Amino acid sequence: MEVRALAANQPVAPRKVRLVLNMILGRPVEEALTLLEFMPQPSARIVWKVVKSAAANAENNYNVNPDALKVKRAFAGDARTLKRFGSRSRGRVAPLLKRYSHIEVVVEGEPF
Repeated sequence: MEVRALAANQPVAPRKVRLVLNMILGRPVEEALTLLEFMPQPSARIVWKVVKSAAANAENNYNVNPDALKVKRAFAGDARTLKRFGSRSRGRVAPLLKRYSHIEVVVEGEPF
């Protein structure tokens, strides 16, 4: 059974989150959580919370065995983009794009 968790509008660029998500694809949930806990990237903490939430959803809502859960899919999509302007040389301006992302993690496991 597939169970998902979603973290919307997280203040990190999707490109940076995808680097972390690719590391946990196909791994058991316990191994993925341990891996995320010791990663130096700031986005690893956000992904850790989403994986933990997906595992809790599976266990509490669908009565799935938490020891048999695996990360089936992990996806980071574009969310809003804040458009700001920063100063550049010779009195000019350039756009600064502050990107946000929606992070979705799908875990899979067998019910009891």
